[in-house]
Amino acid sequence: MVEELEQVRGVLAECGEAPLWSCSDPEVVDGLTQAWACVQQALAIMAHLIREAETRGIPQKEAASSTPVWLRQRLRTSMWEGKRLAKLAAAFDHSPALDAAVTKGEISAEQACVIAESITDLPADAGIDTRTQAESLLINYAADFAPGTLGKLGARILAHVDPEAADRHDEEALRKQDERAHRGRGFTLSPRGDGRVRLSGWLDTTAAAIVNAALDPLCHPGRDATVEAGLARTPEQRRADALVDVCTRVMRGGELPASGGEAAQVVVTIPIDTLRTEPGEASPVAVLDTGAPVSAAEARLLACDAQIIPSVLGTEGQVLDVGRARRLFTASIRRALVLRDRGCTFPSCDRPANWSDGHHVKPWADGGPTALSNACLLCRHHHRVIHRTDWQVRIASDGHPEFIPPADVDPQRRPLRNTFHRRE
Repeated sequence: MVEELEQVRGVLAECGEAPLWSCSDPEVVDGLTQAWACVQQALAIMAHLIREAETRGIPQKEAASSTPVWLRQRLRTSMWEGKRLAKLAAAFDHSPALDAAVTKGEISAEQACVIAESITDLPADAGIDTRTQAESLLINYAADFAPGTLGKLGARILAHVDPEAADRHDEEALRKQDERAHRGRGFTLSPRGDGRVRLSGWLDTTAAAIVNAALDPLCHPGRDATVEAGLARTPEQRRADALVDVCTRVMRGGELPASGGEAAQVVVTIPIDTLRTEPGEASPVAVLDTGAPVSAAEARLLACDAQIIPSVLGTEGQVLDVGRARRLFTASIRRALVLRDRGCTFPSCDRPANWSDGHHVKPWADGGPTALSNACLLCRHHHRVIHRTDWQVRIASDGHPEFIPPADVDPQRRPLRNTFHRRE
């Protein structure tokens, strides 16, 4: 297979370099259609390979917490793309018909996932013949309908193939729809690396109504009535500002539970001289606890309305090395770990600091001190990996953690580092 794929890549490279100016309009449209089919066929091959990797346990061997995380580590995909590919692989595993349709380029991978969800939502007592007929009908519909419309058709497909059963199971279908919406809820914040963070996610209908009710008073167009036309916010900007306002009000109220042993807070690492510098003067850039840089002006704004957390390691009055006196990490040491590691230090893990535990590199029971020089942050999954597998961690000469993989992952056992939170 690898040799054939290399040949296909060569042909695609030639197509990509072909001049399009000489093509007629019909040729451009036909080429677009063929290219789209090629993309879907390539995704089908990806799904087959992912399923085979899962069957062999390759993601677990490489200490990935899930298949999407492994794909991000191996292919540098986004988590969203990794989840989509894993979902497609699962759909193919349950439906040879969907597998064949995408592999031939007849339907898209997204349409296949929609159809798979629709078949899953059929009543438990729907027979094999009913499911097969419903799936076949939806695959035919895919030639004419986009995924959104196809999903709506899938919600009522039972009425087409078995009207009497549909009447009996309307209530169950609605219940399954609600369960799927609740199960599929999620929310992500994805830094783009250009000062922007992409928000994306899903809510069920009731949850979305609650969020809208909370945001609506803060993002009503009337709030911009006195603003100059050139500075008026778009509806999207008003909703974004309203979300931040809601979170700010909750944090000020002190109603949030503790995170990592401390109250919810925004930590800014910034030299004191920067806060004293007049706006406009050159000054160092501040850094948030997420590792993202912010301007000195933005840091001053936060300083006006937030508790400033000391972030200079080893400052007077802050004990960073308690030696053998205590087994558990103090708040000062944990704060230092957060500032140094910024999150789970295992290679390619994106878990943030507040989801991570302090780990003794040399176990405390074996004489390891409770000190910054003998500690790193690990999420719960990778904490278990270090304690239960042949992965090893050590503190390198520059004071940062690095990990040695088992021989079955890398025969040369070359040290690896997490570059997700901190670039070298």
